[in-house]
Amino acid sequence: MLNKIIVLIALSATVTFSPRLLAQDDTAAAALAAESSAYCSSTINKDRPTPPGVVIAKVNDACALLAKEGPAAFPKFCGKGTYVAVQDLNSGEEYVAPIQYKMVGQKLKGQKDAKGKPVFVIMSGVVREKGEGWVEYYWPKPGTQEIVHKISFVKKCTMANGVDVVVISGLYHYSDDDVAKLELN
Repeated sequence: MLNKIIVLIALSATVTFSPRLLAQDDTAAAALAAESSAYCSSTINKDRPTPPGVVIAKVNDACALLAKEGPAAFPKFCGKGTYVAVQDLNSGEEYVAPIQYKMVGQKLKGQKDAKGKPVFVIMSGVVREKGEGWVEYYWPKPGTQEIVHKISFVKKCTMANGVDVVVISGLYHYSDDDVAKLELN
């Protein structure tokens, strides 16, 4: 029995510190991605735009959790109730992508949006220069293949293990008045 406990602890530690393993079970990952997508879609109120403060709060909460728990917090960002993405600031490796889970483990530095904008290079640049900011780009709307204008808040965070990451959360439905007040990159 003790050997089984030790093996479970070892496996748990491996999953905790190896983000690539989070994407290995496609069935479970796909189910969590569907939950994240449904959650994201449910937060889009066509009658009332999402204020920018909502995503700022999500990113700040995620940064606080990452500072406390490090990579052990990654699973908490998948499924119902949240939507943040997390990537390594230096390597560009995707650690958490709740809807596009197959991106986990990939280095995204060269990836571009639907109009050719190097989104992840820009996000990393914003957090290196300013610590946080807003980035606009064209990305698939959750649950569809439709490419839409998206605005994301990005912030540099240092995890409990000392690794610097970019934490991202975005808006698909927003007020033009709110967006006019933001400094977009």
